[in-house]
Amino acid sequence: MQVWPGQAYPLGATYDGAGTNFAVFSEAAERVELCLLHDDGSETAVELRESDAFVRHAYLPGVMPGQRYGFRVHGPYEPERGHRCNSAKLLLDPYAKAVSGDIDWDEAVYGYHFGHPERRNDLDSAPHTMASVVVNPYFDWGDDRPPRTEYHRTVIYEAHVKGLTMLHPDLPEELRGTYAALGHPAIIEHLTGLGVTALELMPVHQFVNDHRLADSGLSNYWGYNTIGFFAPHNTYASWGDRGQQVLEFKQAVRALHEAGIEVILDVVYNHTAEGNHFGPTLSFRGLDNASYYRLADDPRYYTDTTGTGNSLLMRSPHVLQLIMDSLRYWVTEMHVDGFRFDLAATLARQFHEVDRLSSFFDLVQQDPVVSQVKLIAEPWDVGEGGYQVGNFPPLWAEWNGRYRDTVRDLWRGEPRALAEFGSRLTGSSDLYQDDGRRPLASINFVTCHDGFTMHDLVSYHHKRNEANGEDNQDGESHNRSWNCGVEGETDDPEVLALRRRQMRNLLATLMLSQGVPMLSHGDEFARTQGGNNNGYCQDNKISWVKWPETPEEEALCAFVRSMVWLRRDHPVFRRRRFFHGRPVEGTHDELSDIAWFTPEGEEMGQPDWQQAQARSLTVFLNGNAISEPGQRGERITDDSFLLMFNAQPEEREFTVPPDHGSGWQTVVDTAREDGHPPWTGPAVDAGDRITLAGRCMAVLQRPA
Repeated sequence: MQVWPGQAYPLGATYDGAGTNFAVFSEAAERVELCLLHDDGSETAVELRESDAFVRHAYLPGVMPGQRYGFRVHGPYEPERGHRCNSAKLLLDPYAKAVSGDIDWDEAVYGYHFGHPERRNDLDSAPHTMASVVVNPYFDWGDDRPPRTEYHRTVIYEAHVKGLTMLHPDLPEELRGTYAALGHPAIIEHLTGLGVTALELMPVHQFVNDHRLADSGLSNYWGYNTIGFFAPHNTYASWGDRGQQVLEFKQAVRALHEAGIEVILDVVYNHTAEGNHFGPTLSFRGLDNASYYRLADDPRYYTDTTGTGNSLLMRSPHVLQLIMDSLRYWVTEMHVDGFRFDLAATLARQFHEVDRLSSFFDLVQQDPVVSQVKLIAEPWDVGEGGYQVGNFPPLWAEWNGRYRDTVRDLWRGEPRALAEFGSRLTGSSDLYQDDGRRPLASINFVTCHDGFTMHDLVSYHHKRNEANGEDNQDGESHNRSWNCGVEGETDDPEVLALRRRQMRNLLATLMLSQGVPMLSHGDEFARTQGGNNNGYCQDNKISWVKWPETPEEEALCAFVRSMVWLRRDHPVFRRRRFFHGRPVEGTHDELSDIAWFTPEGEEMGQPDWQQAQARSLTVFLNGNAISEPGQRGERITDDSFLLMFNAQPEEREFTVPPDHGSGWQTVVDTAREDGHPPWTGPAVDAGDRITLAGRCMAVLQRPA
């Protein structure tokens, strides 16, 4: 076999049409062997003799796409000094573009012997672990263009590749649960009909099913256990794992883009699947443990701010390079449109505390590729000071956990929720305005993959996680949920009607709030997990989306669709600037852009906001007082709206505010079971009274 010197960059395996260049970083290594793996179980080892700045490299003519490979690192195994090199362990390439196979959790994949963690384990892990794959980078993207949907027009739909598609009745069985299913017309038609503009995919980077879960007959269904930051997860491919997963993912992205739908990836750069000091040796640990991981004062152990056993070392230039190279790859080569960063506070921990000026944010800010796509933070981790909602820098949007909590509290009838609800409804200026961000920094959600589904939020007070095998000890115990009077499933028609109304309340509030709304897959037709609020390990019908079968499920889907389109049709619900709370100059309108009223039609004062039991109010949104201009500098005008919220259990009489116009018509009433908005009700004038049912929301519209 010919071995040429090759190049130190790019890292990973790079096929050029005639052969493949291999490059891998390890400062700890004394020698590095590239192992080409053959289908008969044998391997050919090639020592990487060339080294530039601790990057070992070689070019192998004739090595084609589909070739499986790995690395063996010869170097110190000294856990007390933070080194865990062991040439008996076949290691994944951190830059592998595809991964083949799975892990069978034999003792050989660990660096120590079970029961004797102080003893080095020299069993060969190659027959029991995954392999990296050389891929063909060439793909016909045709005229693919990123949709580049502006945030104020964005509606995000969070989904799991397998969960969304596994039970869809119109999908061929061989495609269900795969990337190919995402690009199928049945899925795309549902998303476009719903008004979705961005599909946020739960992790599709290559991840690992934990040993503990595998032994229990479960799996890491959610996928927050990454081992390959460049590789699409192999089991989501319908026709092979020797690079086919890359082609299939690209085909799905191309199909979604053609329909005008962006693709956002939920990415896990805060830790890896190698876990703590008792975890397996799969890649980074064996290559250069101390360069990749944040080690404790005693370097045998790991600092863990993620709850997973380890945290990546965010002050290491090689970790930062890995993350930035990965992000650029997914944008430039895989054509994705943005990222949601799991436990993003960990990425800001350059030393100990969360630092909004850390190197990671500096790199993102100046990167000409990554800075131009959607960047969304999950703004917390489990470390000290890890809750950082509202504290991320410009360019970043955030999952607004305070929005979720406040909207849930209002509709379940918690006291003293009204004042904060006003802030959340209008884009959370208290969180985002002081650093120059706008309402669109707030990703609003009521439910997501983590926690109760929308159906379960109004059906369960207590979690039901027994199937997870942890004695119902896992998952959040304080869910801000309300079961509407009966715990779990019921045949009581009054309870069921109230639950449907509560779901309409929550979904309508979400769509009519300033910020960027995010739906969780299946909530549009009341998907249930039977009260399981932590389905991370349930790769089965507990977590898979059951598509609508009943008239009630179809009706809710129609309601959600109508609310999404109401939002899209009216810029007053998706403003790019915060409200002023006063008339806007140049509009020739004496009314404020927003006003708040008690149910009696009187402007709200400070005592009204602070009443413990206050759960009802009216909000006036002035469509003639939108301060931001259109794309070409033109003035934007819209209809005006009254949002009437009655979160108390009894029906309540509302007075249409005086001096705010006549000719109002009710277009949304969440108490109605028949049809879906917009309804054209009788005209209502200033001073007229309207009776709202208990726990109900109404929307009144006045033409411009």
